[in-house]
Amino acid sequence: MFRKEQAMTHKDAGGYAAKHASGTVVEEKLAAAIRDNSVQGKIACAQAEMISAKLGVKLIEVGVAVDLLEVRIKNCQLGLFGFPKEKFPGGKTVAPAKVVAPDIEAAIRARLVEEKLSCKSAWEIAAEKGMSKMAVSEACENLKIRIKPCQLGAF
Repeated sequence: MFRKEQAMTHKDAGGYAAKHASGTVVEEKLAAAIRDNSVQGKIACAQAEMISAKLGVKLIEVGVAVDLLEVRIKNCQLGLFGFPKEKFPGGKTVAPAKVVAPDIEAAIRARLVEEKLSCKSAWEIAAEKGMSKMAVSEACENLKIRIKPCQLGAF
């Protein structure tokens, strides 16, 4: 049902449906949940996660549906995108951690694929270590490790 998504940059805003195979459809229950939780054509990452859990669908399915409905994802839980540029230049809120504990660095490095940490792995490390998702992102910034791919397909 879903093909691998192409990442889009800010300059590509809009036209999100074009990332997916023509004829891809969204189940009405999922579409309704997205419409109910979006404001002015935007939905927060945390809202997308909540929809995924509530409906028992994968985050990537929510991400595809968001794209097909031409809704923009905002407020990445890792702080990587979707924040007001007037407050956060570049739309990014994450800053490098001052120090990264050795066990956190080891957990991050153990999950690297092609020198990148997936969003899913970042969330798993946060849960396992009892830390915030943002703290994992800050550790990655310190270690100069990119977080990719996004579970919603945004990057």
